[in-house]
Amino acid sequence: MTEIVKFLRENIKSEVLENEPMKNHTSFKVGGEADIFINISNVDDLVFCLKTFKEKNIPFYIIGNGCNTLVSDEGVRGAVICIYSEMNKVTVDGCILEALAGTPMTTIALLAKNECLTGFEFASGIPGTIGGGLAMNAGAYGGELKDVVLSAKVLDNDYNIIELSNEELKFDYRKSIISEKKYIVLSTKIKLEKGNFDYIDGKMKELSQKRREKQPLEFPSAGSTFKRPVGYFAGKLIQDSGLKGCSVGGACVSEKHSGFIINKGNATASDIYKLIKHCQKEVYNNFNVNIETEVKLIGDFE
Repeated sequence: MTEIVKFLRENIKSEVLENEPMKNHTSFKVGGEADIFINISNVDDLVFCLKTFKEKNIPFYIIGNGCNTLVSDEGVRGAVICIYSEMNKVTVDGCILEALAGTPMTTIALLAKNECLTGFEFASGIPGTIGGGLAMNAGAYGGELKDVVLSAKVLDNDYNIIELSNEELKFDYRKSIISEKKYIVLSTKIKLEKGNFDYIDGKMKELSQKRREKQPLEFPSAGSTFKRPVGYFAGKLIQDSGLKGCSVGGACVSEKHSGFIINKGNATASDIYKLIKHCQKEVYNNFNVNIETEVKLIGDFE
């Protein structure tokens, strides 16, 4: 991979790292080294990398700030393309915000508040980037991105930049056409409404307090580990299976919220994965319900 790294460094402006520890780029704080890690700073570099990897048959993975990702202890054979810190910008035009894909949703929520724009409070505590959020139609406390997104610019599988309307994005529960077609988000437009600063600030503080009370924010995690099964709540199914506090190595089902698997400080990716599989097995055995992961797995776990 050293020759590929050298080639990329000679041809793009973005930062290219070799043998980069993925524990530094995931909210679980676990994961082995990626052969190649690229902090993408512009669309031209992104397209160049994608074409290079396709031509040379190198597998690649797209991440944002790694808050919904579990990377194998064996690391990543191939490349990780990170759309985060170097593609992080929001502009405001009246009630419309335009954000680059790497912008954290918390950043957008704070700017919206300062501009007295309401409608994005629900996302103020979601730690992911807007790009990742769009792919999975992120939501919390009764709100979802589908409620506020006007459109998104994406890179399709032929490297064309296309703009998709809200309807064309085909938002559904924890998915969209972006995840279905494996498009790459470049930016999005969000439409909010004029509001009252004190109300918006109060709402965000209220939701922040709820999160602190109900979620294990003091430990590394990937947020809700599982999707909500139709007609059920994953956390309750796990709790009712007697798994609250269940541990594998340094991984643990949170005592505060059974829908969260946390790293208590010395977990490996294998610990977390084994605990995920154990929860899935026990819930199915007890309730005949499959609980799917919300977390994206990268690397070899078998």
